[in-house]
Amino acid sequence: MPNQALLDLIDYLEKTSTDVNRLETEAEAVIEEEGQRAFQIKLEEKSEILAALGEKAWKLTEKVEGSLGDEIARKLEQFSMSASAALRIGSVFFMTALLYPENHKPGEPNDLEAFIKELKEKV
Repeated sequence: MPNQALLDLIDYLEKTSTDVNRLETEAEAVIEEEGQRAFQIKLEEKSEILAALGEKAWKLTEKVEGSLGDEIARKLEQFSMSASAALRIGSVFFMTALLYPENHKPGEPNDLEAFIKELKEKV
């Protein structure tokens, strides 16, 4: 029997990932037409979603039993802490780089997408 708590969490994370990807795409589109400030606003929206991720997913995360739930909570908190730091210092570069490892290549999954894939393998 599949772990329903984990499936529910994966569903939530996939929706969050879709929102983040949409905002990144919108940011790239507005920079040409509306300029740097519009780009920054979209990245701030992305960062706010990620900053709230640990807290908003908490009820779902705590339903995942055992050490997996603890591992997930730690990972989501890492995403949240990085995004909170980016917002706090107001760095557009940092906001752009959220979820992307230093050696990321276009077309590869970002860190959230990779984490979702790992979770799907545990269902």
